Amino acid sequence: MTPESDDRAPETPAANPYARTRVDGGFTVVEAVGEIDLATAGFLAEHLDAATGTARPDVLVDLRLVEFFDCSGLRVLCRADSRARERGGQLRVVTDRPRLHRLLRAAGLWARFPPLREIPRLPEQR
Repeated sequence: MTPESDDRAPETPAANPYARTRVDGGFTVVEAVGEIDLATAGFLAEHLDAATGTARPDVLVDLRLVEFFDCSGLRVLCRADSRARERGGQLRVVTDRPRLHRLLRAAGLWARFPPLREIPRLPEQR
């Protein structure tokens, strides 16, 4: 093991019907799909746990393909956000869905998760 091994991403969980992980533009993107509720939030949590398990994680949770999202999904987001912050990183939400915007506002989480409309592009490094 090298000294840098603490910064390596843990093994990414296999994609499932509700979540998958990829690297895009220097970010770890966890994409949620379909309905995220009590029965399915654990599938999203597996991917978020892996994504936030590194030093200084920079995680984007892409919710643009989510059809339904309830308080179980919010709980998973809050836990992953706390975990990312503890490790000196950040977790941000990507969604252009008005329903999810209303949910974040109603839950008092708008300031914690001000949604991005799309995945940001990092300027090219020279």
